[in-house]
Amino acid sequence: MFHTLTQVGLPLALILIMTGVGLGLTPRDFTRVFVKPRAFLIGAVCQMLLLPLIAVGIIAATGLHGEIAIGLFILALCPGGTTSNLFSLISKADVGLSVSLTAVIGFITPFTIPLLGAWAIGYYSDAGTAFELPILSTWIKLIVITVIPVLIGMGIRAKWKAFAIAAEPYVSRFSIIVLALVIASICVNLGEKLISFAVQAGPAALLLNISTMALGYFAGRAFLHIEAQARTISLEVGLQNGTLALLVTTGILNSPEMSIAPSIYSLLMFVTASVFTMLVLRKDRHAQATPQSR
Repeated sequence: MFHTLTQVGLPLALILIMTGVGLGLTPRDFTRVFVKPRAFLIGAVCQMLLLPLIAVGIIAATGLHGEIAIGLFILALCPGGTTSNLFSLISKADVGLSVSLTAVIGFITPFTIPLLGAWAIGYYSDAGTAFELPILSTWIKLIVITVIPVLIGMGIRAKWKAFAIAAEPYVSRFSIIVLALVIASICVNLGEKLISFAVQAGPAALLLNISTMALGYFAGRAFLHIEAQARTISLEVGLQNGTLALLVTTGILNSPEMSIAPSIYSLLMFVTASVFTMLVLRKDRHAQATPQSR
């Protein structure tokens, strides 16, 4: 069951999910980068440079090692996904910026994940364990599973726009179901070791999630001075594509232990993103009520 789900079901599901991402994209989502270059660059630097560095710091501070440390670092290399776009919409953030960050960084990470993931395996592996992330074959797999489906989805939207708009929400729901099935399968596969691994990885996953959301928000406020863009960067940096991380850890590296941190993170991020959304919307309501009270 576990092998079939991770080696066959998860890649096929992710292909469909990424096709769904493409259904929501247009060429304008890429050209918008040049219209708002400052906001995009702040988000990209936070996500592609500072996020992995924070992950390294958390791994060192919490004493993680071996497969759990590798899994957390691989998660930090992944781009945002449809979840960050959804919460950007709900929290009244800059949805266009969110989609642009997801789209552009999603095309870059298939090149960075194999290189930095291979480094993490060499650096964090315990003595006696042997994992290998072949750079070329991993790059090809990620291109086939993530980049090409996005292009196909964009092609479908260009030709059949009404169908693409109607189908996109269903694909997003499907991604949540797939993620839940994979996490459940990992839990069953680990058996008695699940609790001890969860205790080790849980605090680090939560810390990574909260600290990167805070980083994105305050960086956006400091450098952009636009609340909506600060919210977007917070969500893009703080909500990673857990399904892609699970593809690498289970589908390519075949390690349930590496999948613990991405699994816990994928559950926690819905809670923290919901709390963040509630707080910023309450802030908006307070700001609207204050002038009236005067």
